[in-house]
Amino acid sequence: MKILLADDEPTIRLSVTDALEEAGHTVRTAKDGHDAWDVIIDEHIDLVLTDIRMPRMDGLSLFRRIRSEHPQIDVILMTAYAEIDDAVAAMKDGALDYLTKPFDVEELLVRIGRLQERRGLEAELEAARTELDRRDPGRMIVGDSPSMLRLLSVVETVADSEAPVLITGESGTGKELVARTVHQLSPRRDGPFIAVNCAAFPETLLEAELFGHERGAFTGAHQAREGRFQAAAGGTLFLDEIAEIPSTAQAKLLRVLQDGMFEPLGTNRTVQADVRIVSATHRDLRERIQDGRFREDLYYRLNVLDLHIPPLRERRTDLPMLVEHFLQKYVRPGRRIPSLAPAAFAALTEYPFPGNVRELEHAIHRAVVLSRGETIEMPHLPEPISGTSDPGEPPPSAEPAGHATNGAHADSLVTLQDAAKAFEREYLLRALKAAEGKKSRAAELLGISRKNLWEKLRAHQIQES
Repeated sequence: MKILLADDEPTIRLSVTDALEEAGHTVRTAKDGHDAWDVIIDEHIDLVLTDIRMPRMDGLSLFRRIRSEHPQIDVILMTAYAEIDDAVAAMKDGALDYLTKPFDVEELLVRIGRLQERRGLEAELEAARTELDRRDPGRMIVGDSPSMLRLLSVVETVADSEAPVLITGESGTGKELVARTVHQLSPRRDGPFIAVNCAAFPETLLEAELFGHERGAFTGAHQAREGRFQAAAGGTLFLDEIAEIPSTAQAKLLRVLQDGMFEPLGTNRTVQADVRIVSATHRDLRERIQDGRFREDLYYRLNVLDLHIPPLRERRTDLPMLVEHFLQKYVRPGRRIPSLAPAAFAALTEYPFPGNVRELEHAIHRAVVLSRGETIEMPHLPEPISGTSDPGEPPPSAEPAGHATNGAHADSLVTLQDAAKAFEREYLLRALKAAEGKKSRAAELLGISRKNLWEKLRAHQIQES
């Protein structure tokens, strides 16, 4: 990074500059705020590290001027203990951080490293946002990884055909979304898209759902009803979870695929089927064929054209774009889209997502709600991803809500202040455990500074061990 160090003490300028340059940064120095401003005018600066007390223009005045005219530049204040209140007030106005003199240079490098992480994340999400804005508004599939670009290319090819399509992929990969894309790109786009989850109906009702029935065809059939094949006439019928279709319905579906004809239940009337069938499953149909649970001839009729959706763990480069997409989806119109803390984004990138895109969508939706428009931190993410407890979960020692309703339980209640202290102590211990005892990591998980963490540990008498 290009860093400007402003301090009227030559020894501090020399020692801090050496440490920053050794860490790979480019450093410019200034002995007061006035000289620092001249550098900012002439050069591109990423970060200003400034003392508060300086001649001609002090650090707070320099910060306010930077904030007003160059808000893209981050500022870290260096302050004596007596000036902490000023530094805290400056942070509320947008300063990145502050350090109390004398400070450990390693601590400064850690904070600059966090800034680099944050800027890298912001650049990644901004690139994803730009790519989302550029894409075709009608395109429903999000992703530009090589595997997804290959999939989109095949989708565009098969969409022009009338042949049946079989979509395979793990649960949560977006098989229905791909089916809808096939429909939208096909000559049948102006017709209906009808989706049926074959696993959602008992065997006795699935045939009636697909093919329709006459009044009295079975118990409970009080009136005639057209099936999904007729509802999808002129369009696409999407049969999700096709592996769960019972054997009797398999035989009838095979006839539709062979002859284009079917008979509603309770009739001898033959109906012409004018639909394109797209089916999907997360199961291995070949295994089902070997087990005798799926007809081989039906498999080949359904699998004329095949599309396989890769799991999220095989398309990791799509993660920033998917995160940005779901942030835009779940933030109310007119509201600011929250940013992600680097630790939270790192947790997302390291998690394997066994539930695929559906699980990621749930995680971002949850985080948007819990963060309330503020930065999304680790505790806002689901526990399997963050490794931290639910922010709304009571400490283990707390009585579940609603249990202390009689006099005996009420006698054991503590004051609200004591309960809050107990909760904070328990949460600090959980964070330390999740961070394997590393205080800098625990501070990141909690969204506080290391100094703040040390103060809380002392207040709660949590020892080094």
